[in-house]
Amino acid sequence: MLTLDDVDRGLIHALSIDGRAPFGRIAEVLGTSAQTVARRYRRLRAEAALRVVGLPNPDRAGQTQWMIRLTATPSTVRDLAHSLARRADTSWVKLASGGTEIFAVIHAPSGAQAVPSLLLHDIPRRAGITAVSAHCLLHTYLGGPTGWRGRLETLTDQQQQQLAQARDTDPQTRRPSPPDQSGHPPSPPPHPSVRQSTLTDPSVGQPSPPPHPSADQPTSTHPSAGRPTLARVDHDLIDALRHDGRATHADLAAATGVSQATVARRLAELRASGTIFFDVEVAPAVLGATTQALLWMSVQPGDLDRVATTLAGHRELALVAATTGRTNLLANALCRSPADLHDYLTHRLGGLNAIHTLETAPVLHTVKAAGPLIPTGTRAPSSMRTDTKFPDRAS
Repeated sequence: MLTLDDVDRGLIHALSIDGRAPFGRIAEVLGTSAQTVARRYRRLRAEAALRVVGLPNPDRAGQTQWMIRLTATPSTVRDLAHSLARRADTSWVKLASGGTEIFAVIHAPSGAQAVPSLLLHDIPRRAGITAVSAHCLLHTYLGGPTGWRGRLETLTDQQQQQLAQARDTDPQTRRPSPPDQSGHPPSPPPHPSVRQSTLTDPSVGQPSPPPHPSADQPTSTHPSAGRPTLARVDHDLIDALRHDGRATHADLAAATGVSQATVARRLAELRASGTIFFDVEVAPAVLGATTQALLWMSVQPGDLDRVATTLAGHRELALVAATTGRTNLLANALCRSPADLHDYLTHRLGGLNAIHTLETAPVLHTVKAAGPLIPTGTRAPSSMRTDTKFPDRAS
């Protein structure tokens, strides 16, 4: 297994603070050279599945998220999992419970048609499925850019502040959010939860794309929902960033068909409004988390917010979300070993008397994380190519 040193871990931590931070800025914080940071980034991409992905905030983008549980026959479960992973409306596809159960997050437009077509039309037609349940994610307490703390334990407070201040004052990445109709700046968005990707598998069915305005219509705030209405170029930009959150402005301009100046302006607006954020994917095992499990809990409604807020502070968890269904709280645990998972369940969760029932589903394999699957043989994105003049910033 790949062994990480302080530079590797510091790079992962830095990208979790600002996924598009220039290599030169990260090198300054880590006390090394930009060339070393770029070389380590490429190595982690190749050997630790490291990837920065740009993702829409579901609340700001008008999306509803569902966690589905599928039980299938052993002969069909892997093919089904990979079919789900190739869809545009899924993320975090996991094989669990001895390899006969699939968990996946589905993203659907909010509103009257919030129930995904996959649940209504596509899944019932698939042979080999023996059980299906769907759980709407009502509120996310931990997830997205505030995810697992196991990747955030290297940089000092001063180093973190240095990166965060540079991100927030960089005119190419941040700008003040426009005021809403009342004249006040928009409130910070809620924490986004587990998120979506972009490729679609025609064998399972295609989701209907959400409506959006024309390409030349600027991003504005929806007066009733308090969220921005995205132009076509914004959707195209987010789609490109899902595949590579560190893509250069030149690559993003080529992908969206607009100028680099327009890309820079739209990207700054999307980040400032909280419509898009950047997440870091990395194999948990290289950071010492070799045991993973999904935890389904039942909590009295009056205690739910207190318990979920407490769990959101646990280092072992990467996701805490309130859901519908027979259980009303879902968490994703990442531990160093089965013994550590047992210790967490019996001592930390066991000490919370408001948790009445607990179901543990061990995760055997993550087929798809937050971003889209990378097709085999795809050329490396420009942000990691080994050119003589490598891009020192994801601009």
